[in-house]
Amino acid sequence: MPHPSLATRASLREVRYDIRGELSRRARELEAQGRHLVRLNIGNPGAFGFRAPPHLQAAVAAHVPQSDPYTHQQGLPLAREAVAEHHRRRGTPNASAERVFIGNGVSELIDIALRALLNPGEEVLLPSPDYPLWSAATLLNGGRPVYYPCRPENGFLPDPDEIEARLTACTRALVVINPNNPTGANYPPELLRRLAGIAARYGLLLMADEIYDGILFDGATFTPLAPLAGDTPCLSFGGLSKVWRACGWRVGWAVLSGDPLRIGDLHHAMDLLSAMRLCANVPAQFAVPAALSGPDTIAALTAPGGRLHASRRAVIEGCAASPHLQLVAPAGALYAFPRVVGPAAEEFDDQAFALELLESEDLLVVPGSGFNLPASRHFRVTLLPEAEVIGDVFARIHRVLERHALRARARHVA
Repeated sequence: MPHPSLATRASLREVRYDIRGELSRRARELEAQGRHLVRLNIGNPGAFGFRAPPHLQAAVAAHVPQSDPYTHQQGLPLAREAVAEHHRRRGTPNASAERVFIGNGVSELIDIALRALLNPGEEVLLPSPDYPLWSAATLLNGGRPVYYPCRPENGFLPDPDEIEARLTACTRALVVINPNNPTGANYPPELLRRLAGIAARYGLLLMADEIYDGILFDGATFTPLAPLAGDTPCLSFGGLSKVWRACGWRVGWAVLSGDPLRIGDLHHAMDLLSAMRLCANVPAQFAVPAALSGPDTIAALTAPGGRLHASRRAVIEGCAASPHLQLVAPAGALYAFPRVVGPAAEEFDDQAFALELLESEDLLVVPGSGFNLPASRHFRVTLLPEAEVIGDVFARIHRVLERHALRARARHVA
């Protein structure tokens, strides 16, 4: 007698992660058929020929013999102290190793933090578009995402008044992703001060996703949130994945700052949850001091003449060359978020558009709706391929959008 299918957790039906979703599965099928795809869906530097800096590799290799035991649930003391010192230099209040958590990437730490914080039905303020892991982790930990818009006409920066209007008695946290994934927006200090002020007035936890803090273009500068927050509780997230191009090492950190009396319960809860997963992977934690005290290896890539700078320029030029695209030039991070405009945007379905790009042009992008952006006419591409590849990519995108525009014009004639 056949057994019924196992039921799965109901909240998973609300969770989406289109970055590695159905389109990615279809891409694997096409690659199995021998198709060569250009994958623009994931900010994965190692897949595009980038390497973690040699001094980080050497630090890990030198400490393999010391990596067999479990370490403290919050991370290696030397790694935590390096993160704390990094934050002290930034001006993070009360930064200390005791308030640092090392995780298997920032993704794990986001989940731990939200699990420690949320009771069923409590709300987290998230940007729209957001990095979808934030929405997923909120839902899976019993919370409810409440989105504040970040509109392209405002450079993808949020309006603090709109954020404040979305507050309820159930709001527990305000998430700030800066520099932003997927848009590349870089938040100015005055905006960050206003966001910190909202959190202070309403007793919210600030959650600052700053994993791209060193990836900036054309003179943009990064402002950390915790120093502006002062005594307001703030969790600042960073790691080795992007700035140091070590995604597969899975090393992230979270720094808890603010009034010690207000953060004590959250610290205890995060420590408990960290202990239950025993510890983060140990070998790569030995690279943290080398990363935070060693030479700057990202600036040469983002400065004029650098590979990332050239690729970003190719994206900007590719969008400018097409009458069907508009782009807010990314000031930071590893992505661009173009918008389809004009006749090509009529009756536009961003999922169908992404599938057409995949099937007809061998390009894998992420639809804007995958970042919790309703009625999206956007898509996300990564800046990681070589500039020459990106030039060809946007020629292919233009071909598909030209077909969309021709069909729209034909409908009007009919």
